[in-house]
Amino acid sequence: MSMFLDTAKIKVKAGNGGDGMVAFRREKYVPNGGPWGGDGGRGGNVVFVVDEGLRTLMDFRYNRHFKAQSGEKGMTKGMYGRGAEDLIVHVPQGTTVRDAETGKILIDLIENEQKFVVARGGRGGRGNIRFATPKNPAPEISENGEPGQERELQLELKILADVGLVGFPSVGKSTLLSVITSAKPKIGAYHFTTIVPNLGMVRTQSGESFAVADLPGLIEGASQGVGLGTQFLRHIERTRVILHVIDMSASEGRDPYEDYLAINKELESYNLRLMERPQIIVANKMDMSESTENLKVFKEKLVANYDEFDELPQIFPISSLTKQGLSTLLDATAELLDKTPEFLLYDESEMEEEAYYGFDEDAPAFEISRDDDAAWVLSGDKLEKLFTMTNFDREEAVMKFARQLRGMGVDEALRARGAKDGDLVRIGKFEFEFVD
Repeated sequence: MSMFLDTAKIKVKAGNGGDGMVAFRREKYVPNGGPWGGDGGRGGNVVFVVDEGLRTLMDFRYNRHFKAQSGEKGMTKGMYGRGAEDLIVHVPQGTTVRDAETGKILIDLIENEQKFVVARGGRGGRGNIRFATPKNPAPEISENGEPGQERELQLELKILADVGLVGFPSVGKSTLLSVITSAKPKIGAYHFTTIVPNLGMVRTQSGESFAVADLPGLIEGASQGVGLGTQFLRHIERTRVILHVIDMSASEGRDPYEDYLAINKELESYNLRLMERPQIIVANKMDMSESTENLKVFKEKLVANYDEFDELPQIFPISSLTKQGLSTLLDATAELLDKTPEFLLYDESEMEEEAYYGFDEDAPAFEISRDDDAAWVLSGDKLEKLFTMTNFDREEAVMKFARQLRGMGVDEALRARGAKDGDLVRIGKFEFEFVD
């Protein structure tokens, strides 16, 4: 079984804020000491940190739930609760983080030690020392901590490589990678020997260097899921230059030019923008007797079928076995990389807008619906947050929550919808009677 994993779906939950405390100063010789309950601490964030030592998302195969610690509760003497430490989750370079619910991309993590908060912890609830007023100098009111953000994420790893090797199975991609880098890919005389992407660093004779990825062999229909193609085509997206490796000996009985067209068709079908990347055609296995004649026919077909306004791709005859033509190929690749800019991987429509952790001013404060048992159901982010942060063990806090609902217009809206005295009103699992 392959130990390479490049996609994962996980759930993250930031820590809740600590509850505020209701306490009073009770000391000898200090009459009417007043409120003394402190605020709760902040809940921990869930933070992704890029670790260049990781190569796959295998760590997320069995551990799919990540939960940060909640903040400490407020204490007496007006002391704050301790804030929770952030939960650090290490991810490999090239990880794209997507919100599984909306499908929007949150961040593309490509720099080593880059950090991103994927779920923000809740603030601590206020203690009763915060609610003291001249009118009510000894309030028995405190807040519960704010809930931490919870979300489901889709992680997708697209390996960081400057150059991608593409081509049919058994055209010599792994052998080429093994002779131009220190990588040790598995090489076998059968199709799909390479079942995971392999990465290696190339250093040319002139001293330039770049990363090369050998991607599992494509076949016709790969973009629709045939073979291994659809699983690994995503890794080509980060490359700036494509080396299209073709078996010019036609040892598999296929026509080299038809192979060239078929692979380009799969790249185009998967993502049209892959065709923007410059290609170098690598005519491999030139040590075979039939290769010279096949290369001549290949060039004739390429010229005959190419648009006169397009620039013909460079063709480099090589033999990975005898190392013929490799230095020329690598120098040309380095030169092409120097003048090829980074390609935009995602457009703005795919990216989530900058995270905002407050309330949406345009969103309604609450919504009213009707359950099957005829109960009125109140919902909405702002209302549910107020409910969660209300300490229903304290009568003053309950009365405060009732005043907040009235101020939001909930009472009037219920009357307008036909609510009558004694009707059941529900917020989550909490139920109470409507009093007209």
